[in-house]
Amino acid sequence: MIGLAIGAAVIVYLIFVYNSLVKARQVKEEAWSGIDVQLKRRADLIPNLIETVKGYAAHEKTTLEEIVNLRNRAQAVPGGDVAGRAAAEGLLSQALGKVFALAEAYPDLKANQNFSELQGSLEGIESEVQMARRYYNGAARDLNVKVESFPSNLIAGPFGFNKATYFEIANEADRAVPVVTF
Repeated sequence: MIGLAIGAAVIVYLIFVYNSLVKARQVKEEAWSGIDVQLKRRADLIPNLIETVKGYAAHEKTTLEEIVNLRNRAQAVPGGDVAGRAAAEGLLSQALGKVFALAEAYPDLKANQNFSELQGSLEGIESEVQMARRYYNGAARDLNVKVESFPSNLIAGPFGFNKATYFEIANEADRAVPVVTF
């Protein structure tokens, strides 16, 4: 009778651990979906931004083509490739920074209401992407702790639960502290 009770308790515990691993994986996938939605919103705004800038900075064609190519490359990354998507999106963010720097060289562009609205929308989306990245990385951390911690790691391995990849900055230059001189 005691053996049966201990066996039942072990089975209940194994079910509890398994379900907590499933929940952690689902939260991680939901968090990734949040990043994906924000990146899609950003990608959808880029053609409008390019068209607006083209009229003012026709000779900046190389920069504009680079942004279009980087956007297409980012969208071509498979859905589950977190590291690949992070790298592609990092390059796209750098290129978008160049477009906003162009606005400083073209006062008419900077004063254009459409450009200002697009810039504001992209800045808002970038903020949303940052929040989604933090949420995803928190969900990935929680899953990774469960996958690596004892005794849940005894269940995680045989049932195919793997560590999640963090959505990190791939370019070390993006991590650098800017130099400010007066």
